[in-house]
Amino acid sequence: MNLEKIGLQIPEILLPNKDIDLHKWSVVACDQYTSQPDYWAEAKKITAGEPSTLNVIFPEVFLEDSNGDERIKQINSTMQNYLDDGTLQAMTNKGFILVDRKTSQAPSRKGLVVAIDLEHYDFNKGSQTLIRATEGTIVDRLPPRIKVRQDAAIELPHIMVLIDDPERSVIEPLFQQNPQPLYDFELMIDSGHIKGYAIDTPELIQQVADALETLASPEVFTNKYNAPDKDVLLYAMGDGNHSLATAKAIWESLKEDANSPQEVMNNPARYALVELVNIHDEGLQFEPIHRVIFNVNPERLLKDMQSHFSGRCTIERCNNAEEAMAKAKQANKEGIHIVPFNDASGYGYIQISQPEFTLELASIESFLNDYLAANGAKVDFIHGDDVVHELGIKEGNMGFFFPPISKHSLFKTIIFDGALPRKTFSMGEADEKRFYLEARKIK
Repeated sequence: MNLEKIGLQIPEILLPNKDIDLHKWSVVACDQYTSQPDYWAEAKKITAGEPSTLNVIFPEVFLEDSNGDERIKQINSTMQNYLDDGTLQAMTNKGFILVDRKTSQAPSRKGLVVAIDLEHYDFNKGSQTLIRATEGTIVDRLPPRIKVRQDAAIELPHIMVLIDDPERSVIEPLFQQNPQPLYDFELMIDSGHIKGYAIDTPELIQQVADALETLASPEVFTNKYNAPDKDVLLYAMGDGNHSLATAKAIWESLKEDANSPQEVMNNPARYALVELVNIHDEGLQFEPIHRVIFNVNPERLLKDMQSHFSGRCTIERCNNAEEAMAKAKQANKEGIHIVPFNDASGYGYIQISQPEFTLELASIESFLNDYLAANGAKVDFIHGDDVVHELGIKEGNMGFFFPPISKHSLFKTIIFDGALPRKTFSMGEADEKRFYLEARKIK
Protein backbone atom coordinates (compact mmCIF):
# COMPACT_ATOMS: atom_id res chain seq x y z
CA MET A 1 0.00 0.00 0.00
CA ASN A 2 1.27 3.47 -0.89
CA LEU A 3 0.48 5.51 2.21
CA GLU A 4 2.76 8.37 1.21
CA LYS A 5 0.43 9.19 -1.67
CA ILE A 6 -2.38 9.88 0.82
CA GLY A 7 -0.14 11.65 3.37
CA LEU A 8 -0.39 8.92 5.98
CA GLN A 9 1.93 6.88 8.20
CA ILE A 10 1.15 3.88 10.40
CA PRO A 11 2.42 5.12 13.79
CA GLU A 12 3.76 3.36 16.83
CA ILE A 13 1.35 4.78 19.40
CA LEU A 14 2.18 4.96 23.09
CA LEU A 15 -0.50 4.54 25.76
CA PRO A 16 -0.37 4.69 29.57
CA ASN A 17 0.28 1.31 31.20
CA LYS A 18 -2.62 -0.62 32.70
CA ASP A 19 -1.97 0.69 36.23
CA ILE A 20 -2.45 4.36 35.31
CA ASP A 21 -5.72 6.06 36.28
CA LEU A 22 -6.84 7.32 32.87
CA HIS A 23 -9.34 9.74 34.40
CA LYS A 24 -6.38 11.59 35.94
CA TRP A 25 -4.04 10.97 33.01
CA SER A 26 -6.16 12.64 30.32
CA VAL A 27 -6.59 16.43 30.30
CA VAL A 28 -8.11 18.85 27.80
CA ALA A 29 -6.25 20.63 24.99
CA CYS A 30 -3.77 23.24 26.19
CA ASP A 31 -5.39 26.03 24.14
CA GLN A 32 -8.70 25.86 26.04
CA TYR A 33 -9.87 27.94 29.04
CA THR A 34 -7.18 30.54 28.32
CA SER A 35 -8.95 33.19 30.42
CA GLN A 36 -10.03 30.76 33.14
CA PRO A 37 -7.06 29.78 35.33
CA ASP A 38 -9.52 28.29 37.83
CA TYR A 39 -10.20 25.45 35.38
CA TRP A 40 -6.52 24.55 35.28
CA ALA A 41 -6.25 24.87 39.06
CA GLU A 42 -9.04 22.28 39.34
CA ALA A 43 -7.25 19.99 36.87
CA LYS A 44 -4.05 20.31 38.90
CA LYS A 45 -5.93 19.41 42.07
CA ILE A 46 -7.45 16.31 40.44
CA THR A 47 -4.10 15.07 39.09
CA ALA A 48 -1.89 15.95 42.08
CA GLY A 49 0.80 13.33 42.63
CA GLU A 50 -0.39 11.13 39.75
CA PRO A 51 0.98 10.48 36.26
CA SER A 52 -0.89 12.88 34.00
CA THR A 53 -0.64 14.59 30.66
CA LEU A 54 -1.02 17.82 32.63
CA ASN A 55 2.63 17.34 33.58
CA VAL A 56 3.79 17.19 29.95
CA ILE A 57 1.81 20.02 28.33
CA PHE A 58 2.01 23.81 28.61
CA PRO A 59 -1.50 25.25 29.12
CA GLU A 60 -1.63 28.47 27.14
CA VAL A 61 -3.19 30.34 30.05
CA PHE A 62 0.36 30.29 31.50
CA LEU A 63 2.34 31.09 28.33
CA GLU A 64 3.16 34.63 29.46
CA ASP A 65 4.29 33.63 32.96
CA SER A 66 7.89 34.45 33.83
CA ASN A 67 8.87 30.83 34.55
CA GLY A 68 8.18 29.55 31.03
CA ASP A 69 11.66 28.22 30.32
CA GLU A 70 11.78 26.34 33.62
CA ARG A 71 8.33 24.88 32.97
CA ILE A 72 9.48 23.63 29.53
CA LYS A 73 12.56 21.96 31.06
CA GLN A 74 10.33 20.21 33.58
CA ILE A 75 7.95 19.10 30.83
CA ASN A 76 10.81 17.60 28.81
CA SER A 77 12.24 15.87 31.87
CA THR A 78 8.86 14.37 32.77
CA MET A 79 8.33 13.15 29.21
CA GLN A 80 11.60 11.25 29.36
CA ASN A 81 10.73 9.85 32.78
CA TYR A 82 7.39 8.56 31.47
CA LEU A 83 9.28 6.73 28.72
CA ASP A 84 12.01 5.40 31.00
CA ASP A 85 9.79 4.18 33.86
CA GLY A 86 7.18 2.50 31.64
CA THR A 87 4.37 4.95 32.31
CA LEU A 88 4.02 5.06 28.53
CA GLN A 89 4.20 1.83 26.57
CA ALA A 90 3.89 1.05 22.87
CA MET A 91 0.80 -0.70 21.55
CA THR A 92 1.36 -4.35 20.65
CA ASN A 93 1.37 -3.48 16.94
CA LYS A 94 1.76 -0.33 14.94
CA GLY A 95 -1.61 0.94 13.87
CA PHE A 96 -4.39 3.45 14.33
CA ILE A 97 -6.82 4.01 17.20
CA LEU A 98 -10.56 4.22 16.60
CA VAL A 99 -12.17 6.71 18.99
CA ASP A 100 -15.75 7.12 20.20
CA ARG A 101 -16.20 10.28 22.29
CA LYS A 102 -19.32 11.21 24.23
CA THR A 103 -19.58 14.90 25.10
CA SER A 104 -21.99 17.12 26.98
CA GLN A 105 -23.55 18.02 23.63
CA ALA A 106 -23.40 14.76 21.65
CA PRO A 107 -23.82 11.07 22.53
CA SER A 108 -21.10 10.06 20.06
CA ARG A 109 -18.35 11.67 17.98
CA LYS A 110 -16.18 9.21 16.09
CA GLY A 111 -12.56 9.63 15.06
CA LEU A 112 -9.41 7.81 13.99
CA VAL A 113 -5.97 8.56 15.43
CA VAL A 114 -3.34 8.40 12.68
CA ALA A 115 -0.03 10.04 11.76
CA ILE A 116 -0.08 12.48 8.84
CA ASP A 117 2.87 13.41 6.66
CA LEU A 118 4.03 17.01 7.09
CA GLU A 119 5.57 16.87 3.62
CA HIS A 120 1.98 17.16 2.35
CA TYR A 121 1.11 20.17 4.54
CA ASP A 122 1.58 23.88 3.94
CA PHE A 123 -0.10 26.45 6.19
CA ASN A 124 0.83 29.44 4.03
CA LYS A 125 -1.78 31.48 2.19
CA GLY A 126 -2.69 30.02 -1.17
CA SER A 127 -1.56 26.51 -0.28
CA GLN A 128 -2.69 23.76 -2.64
CA THR A 129 -1.34 20.82 -0.64
CA LEU A 130 -3.18 17.63 0.34
CA ILE A 131 -3.36 18.90 3.95
CA ARG A 132 -4.36 22.55 4.42
CA ALA A 133 -5.10 25.08 7.12
CA THR A 134 -8.72 26.21 7.30
CA GLU A 135 -7.88 29.42 9.15
CA GLY A 136 -5.10 31.95 8.88
CA THR A 137 -1.93 30.91 10.70
CA ILE A 138 -0.29 33.66 12.75
CA VAL A 139 3.43 33.00 12.36
CA ASP A 140 4.21 35.25 15.34
CA ARG A 141 2.33 32.78 17.56
CA LEU A 142 4.64 29.89 16.66
CA PRO A 143 7.91 30.69 18.55
CA PRO A 144 6.63 29.88 22.08
CA ARG A 145 5.05 26.70 20.78
CA ILE A 146 8.25 25.76 18.97
CA LYS A 147 10.14 26.17 22.25
CA VAL A 148 7.81 23.64 23.87
CA ARG A 149 8.07 21.05 21.08
CA GLN A 150 11.60 21.35 19.73
CA ASP A 151 13.31 19.37 22.52
CA ALA A 152 10.31 17.21 23.44
CA ALA A 153 10.76 13.44 23.37
CA ILE A 154 7.11 12.77 22.61
CA GLU A 155 4.07 14.45 21.14
CA LEU A 156 0.57 14.23 22.55
CA PRO A 157 -2.03 15.34 20.02
CA HIS A 158 -4.98 17.62 20.52
CA ILE A 159 -5.08 18.18 16.74
CA MET A 160 -8.29 17.19 14.96
CA VAL A 161 -8.20 16.99 11.16
CA LEU A 162 -11.32 16.85 9.02
CA ILE A 163 -12.17 14.64 6.06
CA ASP A 164 -15.17 15.23 3.80
CA ASP A 165 -16.65 11.73 3.61
CA PRO A 166 -20.43 11.93 3.04
CA GLU A 167 -20.59 8.19 2.27
CA ARG A 168 -18.96 7.44 5.65
CA SER A 169 -16.43 5.10 4.09
CA VAL A 170 -13.31 5.68 6.22
CA ILE A 171 -14.07 5.76 9.95
CA GLU A 172 -17.59 4.50 10.53
CA PRO A 173 -17.25 0.99 8.98
CA LEU A 174 -14.43 0.16 11.39
CA PHE A 175 -16.91 -0.09 14.26
CA GLN A 176 -18.51 -3.06 12.49
CA GLN A 177 -15.25 -5.03 12.58
CA ASN A 178 -15.22 -5.77 16.35
CA PRO A 179 -11.88 -4.04 16.99
CA GLN A 180 -9.97 -4.76 20.20
CA PRO A 181 -10.85 -2.34 23.06
CA LEU A 182 -7.96 -0.25 24.40
CA TYR A 183 -9.56 2.17 26.85
CA ASP A 184 -12.98 3.13 28.19
CA PHE A 185 -13.33 5.81 30.89
CA GLU A 186 -14.92 9.04 32.11
CA LEU A 187 -13.11 12.30 31.35
CA MET A 188 -12.46 14.82 34.10
CA ILE A 189 -14.52 17.90 34.96
CA ASP A 190 -17.78 16.68 33.41
CA SER A 191 -16.29 16.40 29.91
CA GLY A 192 -17.94 13.16 28.86
CA HIS A 193 -16.70 9.66 28.12
CA ILE A 194 -14.20 8.15 25.68
CA LYS A 195 -13.60 4.70 24.22
CA GLY A 196 -10.69 3.58 22.05
CA TYR A 197 -10.09 0.52 19.88
CA ALA A 198 -7.01 -0.86 18.11
CA ILE A 199 -7.00 -0.73 14.30
CA ASP A 200 -3.78 -2.65 13.84
CA THR A 201 -4.41 -5.59 11.52
CA PRO A 202 -3.20 -5.44 7.90
CA GLU A 203 -6.76 -5.90 6.67
CA LEU A 204 -8.21 -2.97 8.62
CA ILE A 205 -5.28 -0.69 7.83
CA GLN A 206 -5.70 -1.53 4.14
CA GLN A 207 -9.41 -0.78 4.42
CA VAL A 208 -8.64 2.70 5.77
CA ALA A 209 -5.99 3.34 3.12
CA ASP A 210 -8.28 2.26 0.28
CA ALA A 211 -11.13 4.50 1.46
CA LEU A 212 -8.86 7.53 1.81
CA GLU A 213 -7.29 6.85 -1.58
CA THR A 214 -10.76 6.93 -3.12
CA LEU A 215 -11.50 10.28 -1.47
CA ALA A 216 -8.17 11.60 -2.79
CA SER A 217 -8.88 10.46 -6.34
CA PRO A 218 -8.74 13.48 -8.71
CA GLU A 219 -11.90 12.23 -10.43
CA VAL A 220 -13.87 11.94 -7.16
CA PHE A 221 -12.54 15.32 -5.99
CA THR A 222 -13.43 17.09 -9.24
CA ASN A 223 -16.94 15.66 -9.33
CA LYS A 224 -17.61 16.40 -5.66
CA TYR A 225 -16.58 20.06 -5.75
CA ASN A 226 -16.87 20.86 -9.47
CA ALA A 227 -13.23 21.93 -9.26
CA PRO A 228 -11.43 20.66 -12.39
CA ASP A 229 -8.60 23.18 -12.05
CA LYS A 230 -7.93 22.72 -8.32
CA ASP A 231 -5.47 20.44 -6.54
CA VAL A 232 -6.89 17.74 -4.29
CA LEU A 233 -7.68 18.69 -0.70
CA LEU A 234 -8.03 15.54 1.44
CA TYR A 235 -7.38 16.80 4.98
CA ALA A 236 -8.56 20.15 6.36
CA MET A 237 -7.53 21.43 9.76
CA GLY A 238 -10.20 21.36 12.42
CA ASP A 239 -8.60 22.02 15.82
CA GLY A 240 -4.96 22.62 16.66
CA ASN A 241 -4.03 24.73 13.64
CA HIS A 242 -1.02 26.34 15.33
CA SER A 243 0.11 23.05 16.87
CA LEU A 244 0.33 21.43 13.45
CA ALA A 245 2.02 24.55 12.06
CA THR A 246 4.56 24.26 14.88
CA ALA A 247 5.31 20.65 13.95
CA LYS A 248 5.70 21.73 10.32
CA ALA A 249 8.07 24.58 11.21
CA ILE A 250 10.30 22.23 13.21
CA TRP A 251 10.28 19.67 10.41
CA GLU A 252 11.32 22.27 7.83
CA SER A 253 14.10 23.45 10.16
CA LEU A 254 15.40 19.88 10.49
CA LYS A 255 15.54 19.55 6.71
CA GLU A 256 17.39 22.84 6.35
CA ASP A 257 20.00 21.82 8.93
CA ALA A 258 20.64 18.44 7.33
CA ASN A 259 23.47 17.97 4.84
CA SER A 260 20.82 16.76 2.42
CA PRO A 261 17.02 16.44 2.77
CA GLN A 262 17.25 12.68 2.31
CA GLU A 263 19.22 12.39 5.56
CA VAL A 264 16.16 13.20 7.63
CA MET A 265 13.27 11.84 5.56
CA ASN A 266 12.81 8.92 7.98
CA ASN A 267 12.94 11.18 11.03
CA PRO A 268 9.81 10.73 13.19
CA ALA A 269 9.44 14.53 13.27
CA ARG A 270 8.29 14.31 9.65
CA TYR A 271 4.90 13.12 10.93
CA ALA A 272 2.32 14.39 13.40
CA LEU A 273 -0.21 12.38 15.39
CA VAL A 274 -3.76 13.64 14.84
CA GLU A 275 -7.36 12.50 15.09
CA LEU A 276 -9.25 12.32 11.81
CA VAL A 277 -12.95 13.24 12.06
CA ASN A 278 -15.55 13.05 9.33
CA ILE A 279 -17.12 16.48 8.86
CA HIS A 280 -20.45 14.68 8.37
CA ASP A 281 -20.34 13.03 11.80
CA GLU A 282 -23.56 13.91 13.65
CA GLY A 283 -21.59 14.43 16.84
CA LEU A 284 -19.45 17.17 15.28
CA GLN A 285 -20.89 20.64 15.66
CA PHE A 286 -19.34 23.88 14.49
CA GLU A 287 -19.48 26.66 17.03
CA PRO A 288 -18.42 30.26 16.50
CA ILE A 289 -15.35 31.60 18.25
CA HIS A 290 -16.15 34.92 19.87
CA ARG A 291 -13.81 37.70 20.94
CA VAL A 292 -13.26 39.45 24.27
CA ILE A 293 -11.08 42.56 24.23
CA PHE A 294 -9.18 43.58 27.38
CA ASN A 295 -7.69 46.95 28.42
CA VAL A 296 -9.96 48.93 26.12
CA ASN A 297 -12.23 51.98 26.19
CA PRO A 298 -15.37 50.61 24.47
CA GLU A 299 -16.87 53.97 23.50
CA ARG A 300 -13.62 55.09 21.91
CA LEU A 301 -13.28 51.76 20.09
CA LEU A 302 -16.79 52.04 18.68
CA LYS A 303 -16.17 55.59 17.46
CA ASP A 304 -12.92 54.55 15.82
CA MET A 305 -14.71 51.59 14.23
CA GLN A 306 -17.28 53.91 12.70
CA SER A 307 -14.49 56.03 11.26
CA HIS A 308 -12.78 52.94 9.89
CA PHE A 309 -15.87 51.92 7.93
CA SER A 310 -16.38 55.46 6.57
CA GLY A 311 -20.08 55.92 7.24
CA ARG A 312 -21.04 52.29 6.57
CA CYS A 313 -21.13 51.40 10.28
CA THR A 314 -23.86 52.23 12.79
CA ILE A 315 -23.89 51.43 16.51
CA GLU A 316 -27.11 50.77 18.43
CA ARG A 317 -27.51 50.14 22.15
CA CYS A 318 -30.06 47.58 23.38
CA ASN A 319 -31.95 47.04 26.59
CA ASN A 320 -30.60 43.53 27.10
CA ALA A 321 -28.64 40.67 25.55
CA GLU A 322 -31.73 39.01 24.09
CA GLU A 323 -32.59 42.12 22.08
CA ALA A 324 -29.07 42.33 20.63
CA MET A 325 -29.00 38.63 19.70
CA ALA A 326 -32.46 38.80 18.13
CA LYS A 327 -31.34 41.70 15.96
CA ALA A 328 -28.38 39.68 14.68
CA LYS A 329 -30.66 36.76 13.75
CA GLN A 330 -32.76 39.12 11.65
CA ALA A 331 -29.72 40.13 9.60
CA ASN A 332 -30.66 38.07 6.57
CA LYS A 333 -30.57 40.96 4.14
CA GLU A 334 -27.84 40.58 1.60
CA GLY A 335 -25.08 43.09 2.08
CA ILE A 336 -25.48 43.73 5.83
CA HIS A 337 -23.45 42.44 8.76
CA ILE A 338 -24.80 42.70 12.32
CA VAL A 339 -22.54 41.82 15.25
CA PRO A 340 -23.79 41.96 18.87
CA PHE A 341 -21.41 43.26 21.55
CA ASN A 342 -21.32 43.87 25.28
CA ASP A 343 -19.34 46.06 27.67
CA ALA A 344 -19.72 47.53 31.14
CA SER A 345 -22.61 49.71 29.88
CA GLY A 346 -24.64 46.75 28.63
CA TYR A 347 -25.40 45.32 25.19
CA GLY A 348 -25.67 46.59 21.66
CA TYR A 349 -24.98 45.71 18.06
CA ILE A 350 -22.77 46.90 15.21
CA GLN A 351 -24.33 47.11 11.74
CA ILE A 352 -22.04 47.28 8.70
CA SER A 353 -23.50 47.93 5.26
CA GLN A 354 -21.83 46.94 2.00
CA PRO A 355 -19.21 44.79 3.74
CA GLU A 356 -16.08 43.85 1.80
CA PHE A 357 -15.99 40.35 3.27
CA THR A 358 -18.32 37.34 3.32
CA LEU A 359 -18.09 36.67 7.06
CA GLU A 360 -19.05 39.03 9.89
CA LEU A 361 -15.87 38.03 11.69
CA ALA A 362 -13.72 39.10 8.74
CA SER A 363 -15.35 42.55 8.73
CA ILE A 364 -14.71 43.14 12.45
CA GLU A 365 -11.18 41.68 12.27
CA SER A 366 -10.30 44.08 9.43
CA PHE A 367 -10.63 46.84 12.02
CA LEU A 368 -9.61 45.05 15.21
CA ASN A 369 -6.23 43.74 14.09
CA ASP A 370 -4.70 47.19 13.60
CA TYR A 371 -6.66 48.77 16.45
CA LEU A 372 -5.44 46.33 19.08
CA ALA A 373 -1.82 46.68 18.02
CA ALA A 374 -2.03 50.49 18.11
CA ASN A 375 -3.84 50.79 21.45
CA GLY A 376 -2.20 48.17 23.67
CA ALA A 377 -5.37 46.15 24.01
CA LYS A 378 -5.42 42.35 24.10
CA VAL A 379 -7.84 39.83 22.65
CA ASP A 380 -8.88 36.36 23.77
CA PHE A 381 -10.69 33.84 21.61
CA ILE A 382 -13.71 32.49 23.45
CA HIS A 383 -15.69 29.28 22.98
CA GLY A 384 -19.24 29.67 24.26
CA ASP A 385 -21.60 32.61 24.70
CA ASP A 386 -21.65 32.34 28.49
CA VAL A 387 -17.98 33.28 28.89
CA VAL A 388 -18.44 36.37 26.69
CA HIS A 389 -21.49 37.35 28.75
CA GLU A 390 -19.35 37.00 31.89
CA LEU A 391 -16.13 38.68 30.75
CA GLY A 392 -17.36 41.26 28.27
CA ILE A 393 -19.36 43.27 30.82
CA LYS A 394 -16.39 43.85 33.11
CA GLU A 395 -14.92 47.34 33.27
CA GLY A 396 -12.26 47.82 30.59
CA ASN A 397 -13.45 44.81 28.59
CA MET A 398 -15.61 44.35 25.52
CA GLY A 399 -17.12 41.22 23.96
CA PHE A 400 -18.16 40.45 20.38
CA PHE A 401 -20.55 37.61 19.45
CA PHE A 402 -20.24 35.93 16.03
CA PRO A 403 -22.53 33.49 14.20
CA PRO A 404 -21.46 29.93 13.30
CA ILE A 405 -20.47 28.92 9.78
CA SER A 406 -21.90 25.88 7.99
CA LYS A 407 -19.64 22.83 8.33
CA HIS A 408 -21.01 21.39 5.10
CA SER A 409 -19.59 24.28 3.05
CA LEU A 410 -16.16 24.33 4.71
CA PHE A 411 -14.19 22.21 2.22
CA LYS A 412 -15.57 24.01 -0.81
CA THR A 413 -14.86 27.38 0.80
CA ILE A 414 -11.24 26.42 1.49
CA ILE A 415 -10.79 25.02 -2.03
CA PHE A 416 -12.09 28.14 -3.77
CA ASP A 417 -11.49 30.99 -1.30
CA GLY A 418 -8.53 29.78 0.74
CA ALA A 419 -8.14 29.88 4.52
CA LEU A 420 -10.69 31.69 6.66
CA PRO A 421 -9.74 34.42 9.16
CA ARG A 422 -7.98 33.03 12.23
CA LYS A 423 -10.18 31.56 14.95
CA THR A 424 -13.32 31.62 12.80
CA PHE A 425 -14.94 28.46 14.10
CA SER A 426 -14.62 25.86 16.81
CA MET A 427 -15.55 22.22 16.67
CA GLY A 428 -17.83 22.24 19.68
CA GLU A 429 -17.54 23.85 23.10
CA ALA A 430 -14.37 23.91 25.20
CA ASP A 431 -15.25 20.75 27.14
CA GLU A 432 -15.79 18.88 23.84
CA LYS A 433 -12.21 19.45 22.69
CA ARG A 434 -9.76 16.62 22.30
CA PHE A 435 -8.22 15.34 25.53
CA TYR A 436 -4.56 14.30 25.60
CA LEU A 437 -4.26 10.54 25.84
CA GLU A 438 -2.13 8.87 23.16
CA ALA A 439 1.50 9.76 22.51
CA ARG A 440 4.23 9.13 19.92
CA LYS A 441 8.01 9.46 20.04
CA ILE A 442 9.28 12.33 17.91
CA LYS A 443 12.99 11.91 18.61
